[in-house]
Amino acid sequence: MPPDRPHDAGRWPRSVYGAGSEPDPRFSLANERTFLAWVRTALALLAAAAALDALSLPMPDVLQSLLAVLLALAALATGVQAWRGWARTERAMREGHALPSPGVAPVLVVVIVVVAVVVTVTAVTGLV
Repeated sequence: MPPDRPHDAGRWPRSVYGAGSEPDPRFSLANERTFLAWVRTALALLAAAAALDALSLPMPDVLQSLLAVLLALAALATGVQAWRGWARTERAMREGHALPSPGVAPVLVVVIVVVAVVVTVTAVTGLV
């Protein structure tokens, strides 16, 4: 640990806290709230996957299982995004760089739209 950074002792991950200078605490706390929002989204997607797998819906079992797996994979990607997004944003703030974009967001939107369309079509029409 460099001697000019005693406030960083024991902070993890070093790849984030070992870079740049300490940002305004309000920004770091906002970044933490965003991290927690991504975690809540991942948990909601995982709960939706479990519910979709457990319910008896008017669709072929293989399609229902496929949608549940798709939601579970989206939950996994969202959890990874939560961590990576927090670390990348914190490091960017510490180094005075532009904030990174959430790379998984467009994929997440596509997954949610596909699942919503398939579930809605099968619920309304009973077809698929």
